Amino acid sequence: MLKYYKTEITTKNIQKIPAIEKDCWIDLVGPNADEIEEVCRTTKIDADLIYKMLDDDELPRIESSGNATMIVIDVPIKEDDDDYVTNPVGIIVTENNFLVTVSPKNATVLHDFRKGQIKNFRTAKKTRFLIQILNIAAMEYLKVLDGVYRKIENKEETLKKSTRNEDLLDILATQKTLVYFTSSLKENDLVLEKLSHGTVLPLYEGDLDMLEDTQIENRQAIDMAGMYREILSSMSETYATIISNNLNNIMKFLAGITIVISVPTIISSFMGMNVGFLGFENDPLAVIWLTIISMFAMIIAAIVMKKRGML
Repeated sequence: MLKYYKTEITTKNIQKIPAIEKDCWIDLVGPNADEIEEVCRTTKIDADLIYKMLDDDELPRIESSGNATMIVIDVPIKEDDDDYVTNPVGIIVTENNFLVTVSPKNATVLHDFRKGQIKNFRTAKKTRFLIQILNIAAMEYLKVLDGVYRKIENKEETLKKSTRNEDLLDILATQKTLVYFTSSLKENDLVLEKLSHGTVLPLYEGDLDMLEDTQIENRQAIDMAGMYREILSSMSETYATIISNNLNNIMKFLAGITIVISVPTIISSFMGMNVGFLGFENDPLAVIWLTIISMFAMIIAAIVMKKRGML
């Protein structure tokens, strides 16, 4: 998908434009070969820069080629099963006043830019636009991590009484997401650090302050992801033990019930061996008496085992 956007000089509103213009934003999402060729022909960008961004496993970095500098960051992407993964987004800034964003998937961090909901957003201010994207990406991580924490809290009560492996596997899936987040956030932080030196792209008035704010939010997200990861690790170990204890309690209860039920079996087996015992062999009510004795013995056995914590 290929779209062009540009902010008007007078109204400062974002609008779609039919063709590439100077100081416009070129938005590429999962582009095909024809769209890449069209962009490269007009902007003089090395096509390899764009083709590299079609790989979902592309790592955050800064790369220059010809008249263009590409800044790659990882952003959170929601999958169909409500889990999150990280996805690369490339921001290419050219010397001939073009800015190109490239992503193999539709990244939510760019939605508000397309709708014109970002304050002081101008497509002509390339460095400011870049820093705003980085800032929104850091805020997106914080937002997703808040959702992860709520998910952890919701799972906590379930796990206290759980004996299902699925509940632990769900925690492990969340833990896996946090591992990806931590890795991506740390790599994004390295990119932000390089940009703050002002050697990659020129920083204008106010840009450095905004970049520092972005670094603070990104590092806050790193700390949150690390903290939640430790919480989940502790939870998974604790509740694995709880599940084991629950199963042990169930097995202990079943063993106690088996012993209690076996008491009547022992008594009836003994009395059925064709032996005389207290005249029961001639008593027409022997079955009733044996039933009463068996029930009484079961009650005594149950009381004893209850006191010993086996029931």
